[in-house]
Amino acid sequence: MPTVGEQLRAAREQRKYSISQVADITKFKGDHIRALEEGDYGTFAAPVYVRGFIRTLGNLFKLDVPALLAAVDEELSQSGKFDDKSFNKLPPKGPLDHLMLLLSRLNWRVVLPALLVFVLVVIAVYSYRAWRERRAKDPLQGVSPGLYQPRKSGDTLPLPGPPAPKPGTPAPKKK
Repeated sequence: MPTVGEQLRAAREQRKYSISQVADITKFKGDHIRALEEGDYGTFAAPVYVRGFIRTLGNLFKLDVPALLAAVDEELSQSGKFDDKSFNKLPPKGPLDHLMLLLSRLNWRVVLPALLVFVLVVIAVYSYRAWRERRAKDPLQGVSPGLYQPRKSGDTLPLPGPPAPKPGTPAPKKK
C-alpha cells in the first residue's frame, strides 16, 4: 500500500499541478508540500499541522480524506517523533477552562454595554438609598444633652460703656 506522501504526489501529478501551483491554491509553503510528499513529518511542529495539511490537500485532490488521516495517524505512531507531544494526551479540563470557553463565546459588543448599564443602575440605586438615609438621619443624634454648659455671668468681662468725653469739649446735648 502506498504511503500518504506517495498518494498525495500521485494525485497532484494526475491533476498536472506543480508544487508551486498547489502552494498558490492552498497558501501553503512549497517546502511543506514537498515534506508531506516525501513523508518527512519532522519539519512540522505538531501532528495537528500534519493532519490539517493532509486534510486540505486531500480535499483539493478529491481523495478519501478519512482514509488518508487514518493512514497518517498510523505513520505518525510508527515514526515516534510526536509521541511526547501528542495532542491526544492533554490533561483533563478544569473549571477555569470551561469558564474561559464560555467567555470566549460571548458577543462582547452586546455584553459590555449591557454590563456597563447594569453597573450604572446599581450605583444609582445605592447612591439614592444612601442619600435618603442621610437626609432622614438627625445630625445631632449622637450628641448627649449635657454637653453644652453656659458660662456663669460673673465669669465674663463687662461690656464697655459709651466713651468718656475729652476734657475741654462741651457735653453732648440731650434731645
